[in-house]
Amino acid sequence: LCTEEAAEAVQCIVFISFLIFSSSAKDMKHRLGFLLQKSDSCDYSSSQGKKEKISSSQRLSQEEVRKWADSLENLIHHDRGLAAFRAFLKSEYSEENIEFWVSCEEYKKTKSPAKLSPKARKIYDEFISVQATKEVNLDSCTREKTSHNMLEPTLSCFDEAQRKIFTLMEKDSYRRFLKSPYYLDLVSPPGAGCGPENCKRNHTHTLDCNSNIISQCA
Repeated sequence: LCTEEAAEAVQCIVFISFLIFSSSAKDMKHRLGFLLQKSDSCDYSSSQGKKEKISSSQRLSQEEVRKWADSLENLIHHDRGLAAFRAFLKSEYSEENIEFWVSCEEYKKTKSPAKLSPKARKIYDEFISVQATKEVNLDSCTREKTSHNMLEPTLSCFDEAQRKIFTLMEKDSYRRFLKSPYYLDLVSPPGAGCGPENCKRNHTHTLDCNSNIISQCA
């Protein structure tokens, strides 16, 4: 009898232990799932916060855009301003001037003397040579002087030609750009849209985070 009672007691203890273990396991699983869910939520919130900060830092303000109208220098020394101006010139099939200007700026950053000559020759052949694929409009005197500079290229060998092209853009294409949708649609206050009074402007142009022009139907 004692043996039977002892056996029953052992079975009860085992059963109770099993229930306790099962309950603890379920509770543990529940808590673990909750913690993982909370961790994922925190990671998502952190990720969203970072994205919002990046988006905010990349947003183009109206104040920045208005400064582009102060001078051509302000416009083309701003990454997105340069992108907008290039897109405008491309629409007019006259992007060779700004491409030459940008190439000269990059050339002047050359640090290795050994790279000066090949870089200078590439710019000359592309923009200044009579057979240039993207020949820019230079007077004969400036073209001749620049050609002479090719004998011993220096960091300043394109300076005069670059100034001439800058002045040409400043007096011509820059003024047209300020009157074009490429600028006006960026400087317009939010919500202005294209109502009846602006019906002639069929598209708006915005800049994405990579400074690319995006054309949108109004």
